[in-house]
Amino acid sequence: MDVSSLVQILVILLLVATGVGLLTRWLRIPYVTGLVLAGLPITEVWSRRIGLEPSLVLNLFLPILIFEAAINTDISRLRSTFKPIALLAGPGSVFSSAIVAVLVKYGLGLTWIPALLVGVILANTDTVSMIAVFKDIRVPSRLSTIVEGETLFNDAAALVSFNLILTVYRTGSLNFVEGVRELLYVALGGSIVGLVLGYLSLPIFNRLDDPLSSLLLTIAVSLGTFQVGQFLGVSGAVAVVVAGLIFGNLGLARTPSASERITLLSFWEYASFGVNTFIFLLIGIEIIPMTLWQILPSILFVILAYQLGRVLSVYLLLAGLRWFDRPIPLRWQHVLFLGNIKGSLSMALALSVPLALPGREEIVMLVFGAVLFSLVGQGLSLPWLVKQLKLSKFSESRQQIEEWQAQLMAAKAAQDELDSLLKSGVLPKAVYEEMRSAYQVRVAGAEKGLREIYNRRSDAFGGSNELTKLDAIRCRLLLAEKGALNEAMRKRILSETIVRSRIQIIDEQLLRLEDD
Repeated sequence: MDVSSLVQILVILLLVATGVGLLTRWLRIPYVTGLVLAGLPITEVWSRRIGLEPSLVLNLFLPILIFEAAINTDISRLRSTFKPIALLAGPGSVFSSAIVAVLVKYGLGLTWIPALLVGVILANTDTVSMIAVFKDIRVPSRLSTIVEGETLFNDAAALVSFNLILTVYRTGSLNFVEGVRELLYVALGGSIVGLVLGYLSLPIFNRLDDPLSSLLLTIAVSLGTFQVGQFLGVSGAVAVVVAGLIFGNLGLARTPSASERITLLSFWEYASFGVNTFIFLLIGIEIIPMTLWQILPSILFVILAYQLGRVLSVYLLLAGLRWFDRPIPLRWQHVLFLGNIKGSLSMALALSVPLALPGREEIVMLVFGAVLFSLVGQGLSLPWLVKQLKLSKFSESRQQIEEWQAQLMAAKAAQDELDSLLKSGVLPKAVYEEMRSAYQVRVAGAEKGLREIYNRRSDAFGGSNELTKLDAIRCRLLLAEKGALNEAMRKRILSETIVRSRIQIIDEQLLRLEDD
């Protein structure tokens, strides 16, 4: 395809995406679902063959999306929800994959390798799809962190498991010990690559005082980390996750210039949005509904299989979470079940199955049908479910609190920027003091408003069952206490007996506080 034809296709796709954006906002449906539906008829009316290229998704789109999600993930919140995330992304993913594989093997008559591939492909929750949907739906922040954390690590786990199964296919055998060793090598190796490249890039990033140069560095880190991981035979996806977390929490978070942070975060937001747009349009273009209609019973069976796997992995595993961590409310578990949306990674993996593998075409069609159902059926019903469960309820008291907090945070950020400008000599002191005092009025007003709200009784926050912002702050403080005590025990500053007894008290206090 020549450059002129490529530009024409891009322009047409951009115009379609613009129309979809306007229409989905008017119809109040998820943008990604609208893109998929808009892409379905394009194949029928367009004579030129265009579609989803798996190598493009895995080597370009996926690193960009994972890196953008990682740099926007707060490690402190990820740490506080690590146990449910690890449970769902680890044992939950394996359990769900096994259930789907067994059902597909005996229900549709596939051999073990194709059945295992279908299980792995459909057991993962797509990062792109879920984050795109959750940006349009207001849910409790802990639930959002669990969902985003699971999808972030689930993508990496799916790629590792997929490659492991293909290794078994190519070599013809792989015993349990070798499989575990390979799994650990790929996963831990990817983590080490991400740690090394993430930390090595931080000194360079801190010395760059030009936002555009910093931006180029972040692009190089995101794409380069994935390629280095793949070249070394470890998980590039895991490497990008780790490097993104380091960059977002130790690089961007400590950047003294607010304008530089805004430039970088805005770029990655636009890059993610643009990649999402092309991915979901191409998904719609790749799927041919009439072809799927011919194997509809098999597709429905696969949909039931992966939904059953998700039901068992979510409800059974999270039921035991209360024994070693704060329990996940049942209403949240409903969202985790229905939010098991498939998307670009599932389709890219299906298209990456070797051409020589028997049953490849059946794998591709089954996955495509499941993805179409997931994006349209679950994508459209998820906002309705959240509304019915009243997870997005936002009382006047909480709205007032967040308005005061927004004013306080914005004013203090402006004061910090003024301090930086004064120190660098950009502003004369007289102008600095005048502008800072104006922001101080805003700070004082916000602090007074918050103090008055926090001093009210609990019924001012919409009832005793609703977590107040003050309770959320108490949770964060208790988690900070717990982290400090664990660190002191690790450094042998405090004895294990004292620390364990104190942590038990903190855990009891956390359990009495519903998380936000």
